[in-house]
Amino acid sequence: MAFAYNNPGPVGSCYAQGEIMELDPDHPLHDREMAGLLTVALEQTFLGVVITDAELQAPGPRILWANRRLLEMTGYTMAELRGSSPRILQGPETEPAVIQELRRALAAGESFQGETVNYRKDGIPYTVEWTISPVHTDDSGKPAYYVSFQNETTEKWQERRQRQQLSTALEQTADSVMITEPDGTIRYVNRAFENYTGYGRDEAIGRQPSLMKSGEHDAEFYRELWETIQAGQPFRATFTNRKRNGELFFEETTITPVQDETGRIRAYVSSGKDVTERVEMERQLREMAVTDPLTGLANRLRFEQTLEAELERSLRYDNPLSLVMFDIDHFKAVNDTHGHEAGDDVLRTLADCVNNQLRRSDALARWGGEEFLVLAPQVGAAEAAALAEKLRAAVAAQDFGLSDPVTASFGVAERAPGDTPKRLIRRADDALYAAKETGRNRVEVADGQVR
Repeated sequence: MAFAYNNPGPVGSCYAQGEIMELDPDHPLHDREMAGLLTVALEQTFLGVVITDAELQAPGPRILWANRRLLEMTGYTMAELRGSSPRILQGPETEPAVIQELRRALAAGESFQGETVNYRKDGIPYTVEWTISPVHTDDSGKPAYYVSFQNETTEKWQERRQRQQLSTALEQTADSVMITEPDGTIRYVNRAFENYTGYGRDEAIGRQPSLMKSGEHDAEFYRELWETIQAGQPFRATFTNRKRNGELFFEETTITPVQDETGRIRAYVSSGKDVTERVEMERQLREMAVTDPLTGLANRLRFEQTLEAELERSLRYDNPLSLVMFDIDHFKAVNDTHGHEAGDDVLRTLADCVNNQLRRSDALARWGGEEFLVLAPQVGAAEAAALAEKLRAAVAAQDFGLSDPVTASFGVAERAPGDTPKRLIRRADDALYAAKETGRNRVEVADGQVR
């Protein structure tokens, strides 16, 4: 008696070679004993085994026998499986392409090896790696049976599926994700990273995150970053990064160390959200809070902050500091005669005219109404008086588009011992008042400070 089967190779850790088995009638183990031995062996293997007939025409093969392991895997009894189609083990997640390839192989008389999702009797899915091989009992070339060896790989499948789901989630999230080696080498970026930065995946992987460095963060920022993450703690900050095209963008980023069971850092995961619009809006709101909406100059609040800082610097380094205060002569008459819209135009034009005469280090602000202030660091009273005269002449020569001339009066004060911001402003205001009292369209210096 002889039978032959073809097994294409490994299922899990099981290997077999196709061969012809001849049962020697003189062997101590006769056919029945050998069959019993084979049955015991198949019952004790860790693989699920199922034998079907070889009918490929509809309704297809029927299950003839299954071992104990397969019954454990499926939850069916032998009585329930015997005579049933193997399709009893299939379900919604059984891949049609795998079954189609199986049918093609069997029709061609070939063995098949694959992996698919089967279903237990209670409907719970499980995954198997399996081989199906034809079994020949004669030389006709037609198989008499099919034998299938199945190794459950549900845990491995679930892990792979979880990785696939995680990968899909990372690719579909709106947040940028970057994974780096402990030395900072980029090994993964998602689609949002590509959208944020303009760098393609192939351009980023293998490089350092410094490819996005903007130069906006100092050494202390990066020192704190590395000290934090190397200590195993997450680091959170709003980064100013640079896109591939050179454009800056703001990203609210968390960098998290990934540690193994020994505490050794194996990777860093950086996740970030583009907050450019929010940062820009906050900047605009801050700017609006300290900017005069009519002229675009610094408003009273910003000027007070600037004056306090410059006064402190002047005292520390014993440098001169001067303040020029001026306002438009007879501005009420401008509004009364030409209207408030024309008055607003005069204020805007005057602001531009004066601003064009100043140094980059000077600070110009609208103090209120038609009053303006110029802060001139490292400038004494004489030089400040000359600056004020220059500004007065520029205003007088400016075309404001009105039939009447527009002029301004100026008061100058240099920082004196004991001056506070308020006292310095008051002294400049007193000088301005003196300029108005003595004829307007002129410059006066506080306390006879010109030297």
